[in-house]
Amino acid sequence: MWESTHLLARQLEEQFQRLGHPVRVLNLHVAHRSDVITELLDAGAICVGSPTLNNQMFPTLADFLTYAAGLKPQHLLGLAFGSYGWSGESIKKVAEALTSMGVEVLGSCKSKYRPDEETRVRCRQLATELSSALRARLEQG
Repeated sequence: MWESTHLLARQLEEQFQRLGHPVRVLNLHVAHRSDVITELLDAGAICVGSPTLNNQMFPTLADFLTYAAGLKPQHLLGLAFGSYGWSGESIKKVAEALTSMGVEVLGSCKSKYRPDEETRVRCRQLATELSSALRARLEQG
């Protein structure tokens, strides 16, 4: 509605690019879940964002996460992020869904309404932490 979750996604994307990682931002309103899964199966990390709608994650994201869980992606690192107005349950629920899929969730970032500078900095820090963990994992082979 206010594009707050999208703004957080942009913070993550820009930081990953600065750190030299190829990034694909995929919006489930326009990308088919099968296309997103194709990207996911080749990825080392996943960052999943959702606004909170009626105390839940967005329905299209819940659908995708259910589909992804059935395919059992392996060895992924991840982050959860999102925005909210009254409550922020979606971010916790996204993190729980990722964890139940076997994703090693390194943290989360959430914004009440529009992201302020502190929240944008937190997103960039999380991206940096995920980048370091991903590089360490790649070095271990």
